[in-house]
Amino acid sequence: MGQTPGYVLDRPSVDDVDQFYAIDSDPRVWTHLPSGRLTDEEEAEAILVRLVSQWELDGIGPWMVRLVPGGEILGHCGCSLRGVAGPGASRGTPGAFWNLGYRFRPETQGRGLASAVSRDAIAAAEDVDPELPVVAYLLEANTASAVVARKLGLELVHRAPDAGNPDPSAIRLVFADRELTAAQLDATLA
Repeated sequence: MGQTPGYVLDRPSVDDVDQFYAIDSDPRVWTHLPSGRLTDEEEAEAILVRLVSQWELDGIGPWMVRLVPGGEILGHCGCSLRGVAGPGASRGTPGAFWNLGYRFRPETQGRGLASAVSRDAIAAAEDVDPELPVVAYLLEANTASAVVARKLGLELVHRAPDAGNPDPSAIRLVFADRELTAAQLDATLA
């Protein structure tokens, strides 16, 4: 567990399922991608099991963000290893990158939490493997997420239709802290 002024960062636990589900099933959180919204607690529990495993195998993953230890979860944020076969896979895979993700309760948005915790997440990813780029991919309509990515110093490296999105007009933006290889870019689009 890490602590910095203003918030506490905890590793995920299956005990977080109710609060995690409350955030990830809230339609206000998914205004830019309604199809991403969780629809049952079993799905939320499966995701949490995967996140716990990810921390154990990769040494890093999203944190549960709270104001006080054991308190209400305000959101989750962190870097996850992507572009590899699965948790614990080699970071030497050509398409490997750190995927920065952040999702917060609507009533906590706009307070700078996503930016602050994302800075911690980027630093943690660099401690684990500084050779991998940090990437944030999002939908163009999600302007608040793009603002966060830019605040963090990530640059727009790709803009294209969001393949597989139920909305054919959706555009995916890929931000990164450095130039991506073709394999890394392909992995961000999968």
